[in-house]
Amino acid sequence: MLFDSGSALLHTLVVGFLAYVALVLLLRFSGKRTLSKWNAFDLVVTVAFGSTLATALLSKDTALAQSVLAFALLVALQWIITALSVRSPTVERWVKARPRLLLLRGKLQQDALLQERVTEGEIRATLRGQGITALEDVEAVVLETDGSFSVIRSRGSSSSTLADVQGYPQIG
Repeated sequence: MLFDSGSALLHTLVVGFLAYVALVLLLRFSGKRTLSKWNAFDLVVTVAFGSTLATALLSKDTALAQSVLAFALLVALQWIITALSVRSPTVERWVKARPRLLLLRGKLQQDALLQERVTEGEIRATLRGQGITALEDVEAVVLETDGSFSVIRSRGSSSSTLADVQGYPQIG
């Protein structure tokens, strides 16, 4: 079947346009953190946005007002959780994983690599991408909370940016 009826197509066009505009406005209003790099919580919210938009577009049983309310609820929950995570270390630990040390002073941390399911090849590729040719030239490689790798080159004696990284030796 090519299509049910012209009214179904018109419904999809009108509701799709209005739902899209509402979603963009709500996301814009909610701030940059709603669209920042993803952690597990952000992924869930993003999938929920997509599911809600799909329902708004394709279901005649769901009113546009319901879809906009669902978008607003998801944005509000995202805002509340991020606001709480900024103010409460407990909530932050619940919502976000800690960064994890994968390489320290040129030595791969095998246990961390296994637990995080990262291969040595991925670490080497990351270092090559940074123009680094020797593991020994690196103070640390960190798996960040969003799944990206950060590379800290060996320079100076301070490593204060690594203070919150799981597996980094705390000196003091």
